Amino acid sequence: MQRRDFIRGAALVASLCEGISVAGETQGIPYRRLGNTGATVSLLGIGGAHLAFGPSEGEAIQIVRTAIDHGVNFLDNSWDYSDGKTEIRMGKALRDGYRDRAFLMTKIDGRSAQVAAMQLDQSLSRLQTDHLDLIQIHDISRKEDAERIFTNDGAIHALVKAREAGKVRHIGFTGHKNPEIHLHVLNVADEHGFAFDTVQMPLNVMDAHFMSFAHGVMPVALKKGMGILGMKPLASGAILTSNTVTAVECLQFAMSLPLSVCITGCDSMPILQQALGVAKNFQPLTQAQVASILTRTEVAAATGKFERYKMTGVFDNSPRDPNFAAI
Repeated sequence: MQRRDFIRGAALVASLCEGISVAGETQGIPYRRLGNTGATVSLLGIGGAHLAFGPSEGEAIQIVRTAIDHGVNFLDNSWDYSDGKTEIRMGKALRDGYRDRAFLMTKIDGRSAQVAAMQLDQSLSRLQTDHLDLIQIHDISRKEDAERIFTNDGAIHALVKAREAGKVRHIGFTGHKNPEIHLHVLNVADEHGFAFDTVQMPLNVMDAHFMSFAHGVMPVALKKGMGILGMKPLASGAILTSNTVTAVECLQFAMSLPLSVCITGCDSMPILQQALGVAKNFQPLTQAQVASILTRTEVAAATGKFERYKMTGVFDNSPRDPNFAAI
């Protein structure tokens, strides 16, 4: 191991892991504070997109309910996932009292107030609930997106009204393209006197080297007291094809950062059980362990090959919407 790699790993742990905010546990699953919201969420979160990637509806319902039964409370979803199928499946899973045990989040694509309000109501209907614990403006991947949502008829106004009406508790935004876009959103929000409660971004072993959200955005968000939602800990499995790290190491690395929740897609019961096992046995990685992972992934991460969501439009949801130009 080269000395510079060890120092880089040590610095990552020392500077970032100090920000971890522990808030107890439920059935062995660690809980952390969601920024300054007053809410606490499970370290492991269930990603909604994968509920339609492979499992049947019955299997998807089983995945959600098993996660909740094992202490997970954070559920991720989006209005645009699989034309609403994932929200419908999650809504069915949340029947029979499961909704009361969940911290439920979904996302909307609308940049205008009118479309944002419409999508929010559709999501509430699909999810079979009268309120969301968190709503997020999804997939902000261009600077003009930030300006658009804060115009006089921008989406942020619809979400604030929804919060006042009790339809949502907290408001955040997401993106996976470029850390500079996230920082621009935060600057625009500051200019308009608005404080987002949460921010969602890719946080994984490859991100640590390339166009890094962990190094560029996380310290700013922590200073603002925001809840940090980490996604793509395995980059939908792409990181594993680099043959540099295991799935367990990927999850451990992400969970060792001062995020509030590590959201991972579970498209089968074995994958869910693996994630539950990592969370229930979680201990922050040591400096030496982080340095080892960073050393092994440095060359593979250098060009963004295993983070295609940063370099291509393959993972961009909003621009594929035929109505995107109008929203």
